[in-house]
Amino acid sequence: MAFECRQDTEIGLKNYSKKCVDELGKLQILSNQIVFVKNGKTESLGIEKQLSISKSNSEIGLSFSEALPNQHWSFSDLPPALISEIFNYLDPKGLGIVSCVNTSLYRLASEHRVWKDFYYERWGHPATAANLGPGSLDDNSWKKLFVEREFRSKTFMGRYSIDTLYGHKEAVRTVFVLASKKLVFTSGYDQVVRMWDLEEGLSITSSRPLGCTIRAVAADTKLLVAGGTDGFIHGWKVEDGNPHLFDLRAPHNQNMEFRIWGHDGPITCLALEFGKMYSGSWDMTVRVWDRSSLKCLNILLHNDWVWSLVPHDTTVGSTAGSSVYIWDTSSGTLLSIIYSAHAGNAYALARSHSGKLLFTGGEDGSIHMFEVTRNVKCNTRRIATWIPHTGSVYSLAFEFPWLVSASSDGKISLIDVRKLLKTSKISPTGKISKGSNTDQKNVEPPQRMLHGFGCNLFSVGVGSDRIACGGEDGIIRIWNFSQALEIEQRIQSLRGMKLENRMRRRKLQIEISSGKGNPGEQCSAAAKKNQMNSDKNGWHNRRRVGGKVKV
Repeated sequence: MAFECRQDTEIGLKNYSKKCVDELGKLQILSNQIVFVKNGKTESLGIEKQLSISKSNSEIGLSFSEALPNQHWSFSDLPPALISEIFNYLDPKGLGIVSCVNTSLYRLASEHRVWKDFYYERWGHPATAANLGPGSLDDNSWKKLFVEREFRSKTFMGRYSIDTLYGHKEAVRTVFVLASKKLVFTSGYDQVVRMWDLEEGLSITSSRPLGCTIRAVAADTKLLVAGGTDGFIHGWKVEDGNPHLFDLRAPHNQNMEFRIWGHDGPITCLALEFGKMYSGSWDMTVRVWDRSSLKCLNILLHNDWVWSLVPHDTTVGSTAGSSVYIWDTSSGTLLSIIYSAHAGNAYALARSHSGKLLFTGGEDGSIHMFEVTRNVKCNTRRIATWIPHTGSVYSLAFEFPWLVSASSDGKISLIDVRKLLKTSKISPTGKISKGSNTDQKNVEPPQRMLHGFGCNLFSVGVGSDRIACGGEDGIIRIWNFSQALEIEQRIQSLRGMKLENRMRRRKLQIEISSGKGNPGEQCSAAAKKNQMNSDKNGWHNRRRVGGKVKV
């Protein structure tokens, strides 16, 4: 993301300061006298009042200077602490524009702590920070990370290559991308969990058959879990020193591998977060587990089969039947419910890192975007609706700003939500502004569609520059956009060079045809033109000469 300095950027206090100075310039000001203008009238302060003002200003860090006729006050003269508080109300683009005003504001804007909040709100904890260790990133580094990640978010509109991975013998029901470790986990009807290298597109390892169809897989850097249609959760713990985290081929070891039971029906969805594990099933329940003790902490009852779930902080969203639920995981209370969100079952669910955006996909082929706010009550508001598919939407994945969906029509849609977030007005306190409803007619269609597979696509996962998908044909496909920006930059540079050469030739032709310029310049231009023509036809001439010699 590049910030451009606007030419019309002005500091509003400049005009007011100039006006005040002009008024003061008409008066005779003593060196030990302080004068200020109020409502067009001048007033002189006494010595006692001057001392009280100086004392109060020193307490808040203000330095009070003598009023001089040629002195101009601006926004930059405010205390840094006050400017920093004002910056809290700016978005990333506004903060970038302010940093172009002068060097002092650039330093304050670049080192502001809000860049870390911006990054966490959009993408969560960065993998680079984990590699560098705690405390390795300062405030200025957070801005660099944010700008780089925002720039890389344009990759999904560029060119790509496809890696096709073979290994599953039957349909693939679930795909999970662990972007921080560049790993992909897949499983399906063949009852085997497979691990793939996301960048190389190669198979790393696979587990033994688990005894039933696996419809859900979830992983982080400490734990890998898979849910089967028999109602169990099978898990692997991280192995120290293993570059791929988990050893799926090792024989059963109670210290590194476990299996827990609890559901009375097939498990359809799994999720990991902090010290908890979540599982949803066709037994119409969502269970909350403690990761260390593997004990069930809470059971959330629904009115229909549970298809999908996504946790955030102390809440978890779930879909059952055609409705969407939001629960408090600590108390197990239902915070909000969206009835009949889709015409048919609501199969897919995704959520932003901040938890404010909730996405649903259903049997009717539509995708809904909801805004979730929690003050005293949990409120939900639908912002936008897309209908990019002709079949059921089975899976959703969100990596800011891209919402990726997979459908039974064999297509993948990519939706950029940034423009919708600009039109949706949210106050700094997180409250929804009245009259901020988005006109559904103005919602843009998906920015890109990936198609041509001709089979049901059951699951999709997204990383920073790659998209992985699996479906009915048992093939894993990875769309690689890592070189998209570099290719686009090379294309733009070549276009610029061609345009520059074309303009030079046109200018030269105009000069020759118009007869302008010195005779020497015209001769040199004609010589250059003849030299170019001779270079083009040089090999023809050499060939003719060679032929005559041979004859």
